[in-house]
Amino acid sequence: MTNTDNEKIESPSDAEEEHEHPSDRKYIQIAIILGVITALEVATYFFEDMPGEILIPLLMVMMVIKFFYVAAWFMHLRFDSQVFTKFFVGGLVLATVVYVIALTMFEFWNKG
Repeated sequence: MTNTDNEKIESPSDAEEEHEHPSDRKYIQIAIILGVITALEVATYFFEDMPGEILIPLLMVMMVIKFFYVAAWFMHLRFDSQVFTKFFVGGLVLATVVYVIALTMFEFWNKG
């Protein structure tokens, strides 16, 4: 596109930065990691004697790891502006803090 002074004006598609997408192999590796973490989360169901003080933090750590992988690789957050990363991480931290406060309020940590 050009304006009246014959200067080139970038179209929205030209203004977007191109980034190299990960290979199919990388996506498969990430999918396997997510599958293993999900299997570990499901496996916690079979440990009925595991106290909540161990189970809940363990599940929350696995949740955060899965969130990171999905947001970074499948949502391409890894290749976007750092502003988006800060929003996602801020939201994750806020959600985790609220969840921990809610569990603490209801004395969930002491229930066996």
